[in-house]
Amino acid sequence: MKELNITLYKTMYMIRKVEEKIQAHYLENEMKTPMHMSMGEEAIAAGVCHALKPEDQVLGSYRSHGIYIAKVQETDKFFAEMYGKVTGTSQGKAGSMHLLAPEAGLVCTSAIVGSSIPVAIGFAFANKQTKNGRITTVFFGDGAVDEGVFWESLNFACLSKLPVVFICEDNGFAVHSPVSERHGYGSIAEIVRKFDCSVFQSDSSDVQVIYNLTKNALKEMSNNNKPVFLYFKYYRYLEHVGVFDDFKAGYRPKEDFEKWLKVDPVCMQRKKLVRLINEGKVASLEKEIEDRINLSKTRAQQADFPDARIACEDIYI
Repeated sequence: MKELNITLYKTMYMIRKVEEKIQAHYLENEMKTPMHMSMGEEAIAAGVCHALKPEDQVLGSYRSHGIYIAKVQETDKFFAEMYGKVTGTSQGKAGSMHLLAPEAGLVCTSAIVGSSIPVAIGFAFANKQTKNGRITTVFFGDGAVDEGVFWESLNFACLSKLPVVFICEDNGFAVHSPVSERHGYGSIAEIVRKFDCSVFQSDSSDVQVIYNLTKNALKEMSNNNKPVFLYFKYYRYLEHVGVFDDFKAGYRPKEDFEKWLKVDPVCMQRKKLVRLINEGKVASLEKEIEDRINLSKTRAQQADFPDARIACEDIYI
């Protein structure tokens, strides 16, 4: 149990510090890519991805820094991609919104709302046909539930009993539009329960709770061969796109942020870890991660930009 909590904390701390590093240097205008930050939802990426097998597949949206770090566990290629360098995940041509590392199971992420969901269904269908035992997971926000492709994909997955896990990260807003102005129903999870799948939900920001819930969901999937829908509530700390807060925009009160900050996932796990090991050991773990991130950023800045002749390579239209 101690090792599990250490591992989960290291992943969440890495996600948080990577984004704080972006935040601190973004205005230097060397990272020329839009940033959709994931501060506040670190426990979901860390908890779910750690519950998966290494060979299981993950797909995500434009807000996928967290799942990249959680699934891939590296920062060199990540920062190189942020800086548009040839050593990045896509040779510097994809940026923040199209991260991928297929060799580590991160199949793709996409800037188009909901567009990863049917792709995940295709991978899950292939996995079932080839009986390779892989599970496909797809992360998306509550805004993606407003897209018809989500419901069509869910329906097909249930009909075909595909090995797929839908993971809805609900921050209550699609850009600036609250759920109350978008949904003619009260609960996403209750609507999905009408389908022939297993539904699990939590509003906890405790990463161990999310990890255990995911393990239980995967166990149920192995028993009944039905798709799984995981529904998590969280709070997006920063603006929809960018590295600042947006409380002056008027669509959400700062009091909500202050309420969620009291159950910040990284701080909660740190307190737990200090009790399990001690302050000095936790600080040592943190320094190791911070040194690694600093080195990755330096390497990224020193790397070359891609040659112009490869600009149209690996591009599909």
